[in-house]
Amino acid sequence: MNQTKIAILGAGNVGAALAQNVSNLGESIHFGVPEPEKYQAIAARFGARIGTVEEAIADAGIAILAVPYSAALEIATQIEHWNDRILIDATNPIAPGFGGLSVGTTSSAAEQIAQRAAGARVVKCFNVTGAENMADPRTGSASVFMPAAGDDADARATVVALATRMGFDAIDAGPLSAARYLEPFAMTWIHLAYARGQGRNWAFSRMKMRG
Repeated sequence: MNQTKIAILGAGNVGAALAQNVSNLGESIHFGVPEPEKYQAIAARFGARIGTVEEAIADAGIAILAVPYSAALEIATQIEHWNDRILIDATNPIAPGFGGLSVGTTSSAAEQIAQRAAGARVVKCFNVTGAENMADPRTGSASVFMPAAGDDADARATVVALATRMGFDAIDAGPLSAARYLEPFAMTWIHLAYARGQGRNWAFSRMKMRG
């Protein structure tokens, strides 16, 4: 995973956090946004290129959806063919007012995106914690837990390897249908952070028991 060209689709809090982490690995980043001129400063901050979504993915092997779920569906559809690229879905289908999830039980945001992203190898990852933790998952007392789910085993392994390099405790969560569990898991963090007053400066980690 050296000098892999990565397209980050979205330049908000999540996109910027992932760019900060990925840029520290020496990877080449290309932001893809609807209005590139508005985000020149963010691109310059990370030494990244910036352009439209189409321009960003043109020479990228990996693309990360770092936008709201509704926008991710539009992006997945607007590309005629993803040409076997790895498409990482970092979204959560959050209902208005943080009132739960708008997709779940028998499907997931990741599966809905996969249905629309022709020729993409979709992997669910980078959705279970806040942006601050994604920027630097090494700052806590333990590594931030980060599962990855996808139907293509090679793509899944590539994303797990990338997340591990980024400092996460990354694990293979199996097929894309496992996103049906990972998205509600993310909602647990959101609920505790906001509704229960825990704030954003914490994350889930994994502890191995003796024996």
